[in-house]
Amino acid sequence: MALGRNRRRERGGDYWPGFVDALSTLLIAIMFLLTVFVVAQFVLSREISGKDEVLNRLNSQIAELTQMLALEKSGKQDLEDTLANLQSSLSTSESERSRLQALLDAGSGTSAQAQVKINDLTGKLNDEKQVSSRAMSQIELLNQQIAALRAQIAAVEQALQASEAKDKDSQVKITDLGRRLNVALAQKVQELNRYRSDFFGRLREILSDRQNIRIVGDRFVFQSEVLFPSGSADMNPNGQEEMAKLAAALIDLSKEIPSDINWVLRVDGHTDNVQMSGNGRYADNWALSAARAISVVKFLISKGVPAERLAAAGFGEYQPIAPGDTPEARAQNRRIELKLTER
Repeated sequence: MALGRNRRRERGGDYWPGFVDALSTLLIAIMFLLTVFVVAQFVLSREISGKDEVLNRLNSQIAELTQMLALEKSGKQDLEDTLANLQSSLSTSESERSRLQALLDAGSGTSAQAQVKINDLTGKLNDEKQVSSRAMSQIELLNQQIAALRAQIAAVEQALQASEAKDKDSQVKITDLGRRLNVALAQKVQELNRYRSDFFGRLREILSDRQNIRIVGDRFVFQSEVLFPSGSADMNPNGQEEMAKLAAALIDLSKEIPSDINWVLRVDGHTDNVQMSGNGRYADNWALSAARAISVVKFLISKGVPAERLAAAGFGEYQPIAPGDTPEARAQNRRIELKLTER
């Protein structure tokens, strides 16, 4: 009759479906935020990597254009030096021609040698004028090429500045998005932990009246002596009775858990540090602890607990909960732990 009253009281204050709906909505929101963050990170990373390639190409073009500009300036300087020499030679030739012409005029045309020299100098002067004209044309062409190179360098620098500004803006966006997502995730994780605590609190309420069960955090601890004879993995009648109660509670609780929550009950076997005798059924404590965990799992399956919701593990004597080597400590370390977790 007390159990019937407890069940009527639980049905009257059944708040668990609301918690489960809130938990499902919370998980969907977290997955959506994580998806948005991953997509944003991927798109921005692609954009940044593309900008890095463009920047590298622009820097390479600037280096090539700078080198070409240096070469063009060097060629221009050589041509200007040649033009200066030609102009100096032209000035000297004109002076010499004027002097010879004056001598020719003074000699009234009687000096054939002076006339020949004048003709020779006149030819050289014409040649030098042609060379000077070609040099001037080349200098003009070089000036045009230098102006074009300077225009290209200015355009490249403008593109580089625009790319750097866009890259800085992208980095700011990524930082702001990460900060906001971290804040949102921290809030959602706090809510998720609160709902998880409520979940295990419900289990504590269901199993609080069971004898021979210690609740430690989110684990349910059975002493091995309650379930098994010494050195054996065959469950005794008292152990089967306790496990049957636990199986009934798990089956009742599983009906309230939505099918999209992937939970599992892990059964952990532990022993003390006393080594097994060589003539026993089990070679060592590892084998005994694993066999006991498997025995509990098989019994729960036989009572209707779904096999896909169960897992067995053996830890031997290597995870004691009581320090020391006293009989009391060994008794506490010989145990079966049941832990309900999300897979």
